[in-house]
Amino acid sequence: MNKSNPLLDYLVDSWQRGVLFLDVLRQRGNQYEEHQAKTAPHVLAFSGELVMDGRTLPRPVNYGLVRIEPLEGTSLDPRKAPFIVIDPRAGHGPGIGGFKADSEIGVALKAGHPCYFIGFLPEPMPGQTIEDVIRAEAAFIEKVIALHPQADGKPITVGNCQAGWALMMLAAIRPELFGPILVAGSPLSYWAGVRGVNPMRYTGGLLGGSWLAALTSDIGNGKFDGAWLVSNFENLNPSNTYWSKLYNVYSKVDTEAPRFLEFERWWGGHVNLNAEEIQFIVDELFVGNKLARNGIALSDGTTINLRNIRSPILVFCSHGDNITPPQQALGWILDLYDSVEDLQTHGQTIIYCVHESIGHLGIFVSAKVARKEHDEFASNMDFIGVLPPGLYEAVLIAREAGDASAGRDGDAYSIRFEARTLDDIRALGTNTFEDERRFEAVAHISNVNRDLYKTFASPWIRAFSNDTVAEIMRQMHPARLQFSMWSDKNPFMRVIGEMAEKVRAERAPVGDDNPFRVMEKVVSRQIESGLDAYRDTRDKMLEQAFLACYGAPTVQALAGLGVATDDRARPRGTNVEHQQFIQERIADLRAKITKGGPREALTRSLLYIGMPRAAADERGFDVLRAIRARLPADQPLPLEEFRRLVREQFFMLLIDQRAAMAALPLMIPEDAASRRVGLEVIRAVVRSAGIEMPEVARRFAEIEALWAGESSHSGTRADESAKPREPAPSGPDVKAVVTRPRRAG
Repeated sequence: MNKSNPLLDYLVDSWQRGVLFLDVLRQRGNQYEEHQAKTAPHVLAFSGELVMDGRTLPRPVNYGLVRIEPLEGTSLDPRKAPFIVIDPRAGHGPGIGGFKADSEIGVALKAGHPCYFIGFLPEPMPGQTIEDVIRAEAAFIEKVIALHPQADGKPITVGNCQAGWALMMLAAIRPELFGPILVAGSPLSYWAGVRGVNPMRYTGGLLGGSWLAALTSDIGNGKFDGAWLVSNFENLNPSNTYWSKLYNVYSKVDTEAPRFLEFERWWGGHVNLNAEEIQFIVDELFVGNKLARNGIALSDGTTINLRNIRSPILVFCSHGDNITPPQQALGWILDLYDSVEDLQTHGQTIIYCVHESIGHLGIFVSAKVARKEHDEFASNMDFIGVLPPGLYEAVLIAREAGDASAGRDGDAYSIRFEARTLDDIRALGTNTFEDERRFEAVAHISNVNRDLYKTFASPWIRAFSNDTVAEIMRQMHPARLQFSMWSDKNPFMRVIGEMAEKVRAERAPVGDDNPFRVMEKVVSRQIESGLDAYRDTRDKMLEQAFLACYGAPTVQALAGLGVATDDRARPRGTNVEHQQFIQERIADLRAKITKGGPREALTRSLLYIGMPRAAADERGFDVLRAIRARLPADQPLPLEEFRRLVREQFFMLLIDQRAAMAALPLMIPEDAASRRVGLEVIRAVVRSAGIEMPEVARRFAEIEALWAGESSHSGTRADESAKPREPAPSGPDVKAVVTRPRRAG
């Protein structure tokens, strides 16, 4: 019996893995060349049909609107609001939002929504600007609305990463186009962050501002190579870029190749931007941070004010995202609003969800660790708009076995929206006043450096630039070479394919218990630790250099900053017109407090009961869906009208709760049968949400008495010891209530 030699076995296995690993790189290179040769390369895992070509618009852009075909075995509900997924143009090609079956598009299709995708071509149209792109997206959304006249509500729109800020800009200037908005991993407050982590926000200052983007565009003969953005991402985590990702393939080469090649097809799909586009992005957003401060003006003079958005905004971010950390995804709320009350006066509903670990790309792909969030968002997007204005955090709660009340059948999680304050956003980490001054100095110095470059250097660079030179420079970019140099264009790699076939036929892998394989993994971890230590040291040095340079009084003085005065307590964006609007709106709502019938009475009663809870969950949404579904056909209540009804009644309770409750008996039906049905509706909703809180129980008893006709509301509290009655076991017939004629207010 021959005894195996661990060292010899390991050497054979290691050599075989090396050959197979090189073959995987060869396949990746060939895949890259094939992908780049396509007219419209993408990585969508779904079939689609081009509905609208942005190149045919009056201001042509390289974007297009695609209708996604439903998955086999699934059906779409034409009454559900359509989903529109917009992919980011941040160096890579389109498709990450539909990269896998459980991506955002897949989740939306699974929930029965018609789905559309807004993607783009690798090359921009001549003269194309960011404003042109935004206007084109408006035309696409108008087209989707026209295609779905039966839809219950405006489209639900998803913006990933850089598509998120473009979506928010559009929603600020065309709020009438939108239903709920989901921005996933989208930077909106570019200066925000905490010291010691995620140093990418310092990059603009350390490079002297946006002049480098202008130089790169000039070298590209008017185009900016998106490969530079990809390189910035890769430099954030050198251990993953230069070792872990590749070693993972080498160590698991027998099984890991398909997953690796699938992802690299998207990662290597570099695209270009026009010089005007990247200059806008860097000057107005990355360095200028103007979006959240209402400092961006369009060509027609329109100022983009995110306070103008009227649709519910859902923000999905993660602590594990080193490109868009939670501070950059949520800091704009602190920039725009002084309090939750200020947010409410603008009629905004903002919901955020912070994942603990998912990385930047996993947010869009809806990887296993984030799938539950995407499932719950898609399932409840239609009714998110029913939430009263305010700030909420989406909290997912795991269902217990046999818990039928925790969510819909088959759901592993139930979603709950809990009211938050601005202090909860601040707790994630904010800049100090001194940090804000540093970034302001960067913005001023960046403008100076950019103007100096464009005046003295740019004309010379552009004189020697042409399409041929620009293309050669693009092909020689390291981010592109790492793909193309391993393809079959390299004659040495053609031999690898033949060797790999022989190796697969004679493959002799060793087990994980082989001592030399164990040693290999130890060495790999040491290499990772070394590269991580380099990264941490580098980041710390960059941060210290940034803080020291732009914190110097001399530098701030040269940047034109005056005497340091902390004016962050000053309300941002407050204006006389808005204050006048609020006063007029309050007066209008006061006049309507005594108006209305059973619908208004039911809504006001439920809001009054639930206000102490400061939260809502999908169980309540399910009951509201059931109630709305039971409305008689001759008295339909569109979802938008239902949302308006809820918001109006909420504001009435907010501005004058005593008067609103005193008027409630005037709105309740007179006959006992209708009151009894209305009470069953109230009990069903309250039972679904629970009445554990004493104040909720007290208010429930008070409302029960009103609807039962046992007392009239006079502004005084019901007996504190009153106990809520057991809800009726059968579902309510709403028709008896809503068809009751209204009494005069």
